[in-house]
Amino acid sequence: MIAVAVTDDLSACLALRRRVFIEEQGVPEADEVDGRDGGAVHLLATEGGVPVGCARILIAGATGKIGRVCVLPAARGRGIGAALVRAAVAQLRGVPGVARARLGAQTHATGFYAALGFVATGPVYMDAGIPHQDMVLELSPAR
Repeated sequence: MIAVAVTDDLSACLALRRRVFIEEQGVPEADEVDGRDGGAVHLLATEGGVPVGCARILIAGATGKIGRVCVLPAARGRGIGAALVRAAVAQLRGVPGVARARLGAQTHATGFYAALGFVATGPVYMDAGIPHQDMVLELSPAR
């Protein structure tokens, strides 16, 4: 069973991000470890208590930035990434004054995020040597 929850286990998140972003995708460590984790909310996806994916949320004014979404290769294709993004959006909906969620999607994943309600905005740009595009989801007030 997959569980997604806010976590204080930053070491588990960093280990997952190292495996996916640094080792698998070749992102330079200096780009991945950006010094912003201390001010972020972290989500951890576990399966049978074992960490399999994570995401982080940074808030600046009315915008919540969802980032560092990753799932281990062996756990992909089972909806874990979507569960992480949905949990991040739900978390942002609970923050007073936050009106939108934003993320920088790797271009190969824009369809994944579009299926979750995000809309592409602006030009494609390079981040850590990988093409990205910003995507936004306007958050309606909770009812």
